[in-house]
Amino acid sequence: MTKHFEIIVGTMLGAAEYVADALAETLKQKGFTYTIHLEPNLDNISTSAHWLVCTSTHGAGELPDNIQPFAGQLKTTDLSSVSAYIVGLGDTSYDTFCYGAKTMESLITECGGTLNTPALHVDVLEHPIPEDIASEWFEGVLDPA
Repeated sequence: MTKHFEIIVGTMLGAAEYVADALAETLKQKGFTYTIHLEPNLDNISTSAHWLVCTSTHGAGELPDNIQPFAGQLKTTDLSSVSAYIVGLGDTSYDTFCYGAKTMESLITECGGTLNTPALHVDVLEHPIPEDIASEWFEGVLDPA
């Protein structure tokens, strides 16, 4: 059976969406199926699929507006069947570097979910085209999957 991925996107300005699209292309090339959620809602996301969370950080370390309701839903949900990959985008000139991704990591693991591999935290100062480094990372961690 083909593995299915739920791609959950948290974005304000579109960078995380570009990363999600690039990672979706990687999944497609490897024969996996996926659904991209730009307005994620737990009612539409399978907890038996692999999750791929791509999120930026906004403001003073907050999640982007579009993913905040989803994060709220997770707080009271048993995620023990969830296995996740997380890609965070941030800027190391802020002391809240990748707090959006770190928030999602905490929510998923505190509710029983498993991270398949340590999250990727992309510094956009070092990687101005974050989808390149994210795709390289994802191909590397997918191969054992």
